[in-house]
Amino acid sequence: VQFRESGGDVVQPGGSLTLSCAASGFDFSTYGMGWFRQAPGNERELIARINNLGRYRKYADSVKGRFSISRDNDKEMVYLQMNNLEPQDTAVYYCNAMNVNSDFPKYNNNWGQGTQVRVSI
Repeated sequence: VQFRESGGDVVQPGGSLTLSCAASGFDFSTYGMGWFRQAPGNERELIARINNLGRYRKYADSVKGRFSISRDNDKEMVYLQMNNLEPQDTAVYYCNAMNVNSDFPKYNNNWGQGTQVRVSI
């Protein structure tokens, strides 16, 4: 099982980024996927999730209305469109598969390197 996140960058407040995650080693289309982030000194938190067919999405209150998660099952990719970025969005962003009916990652012992997002003037 592998997750490879990309797309992080340094942006100014109000800017936008699109993160990508390439997943492999498991039956991608049968699992929900989630985006997590970890800011310095904080625990990793789930911020967005999408079900296996892409018909159901759920967001943390902190990103609701600004971030959008999507997936391409043919390419085994999951994306996070981030708009109106704020300094508090600064973190390393990770993706993982999701356990059914749970906010807990399926492969909690197997994370990618993540991609760094920094929002600053």
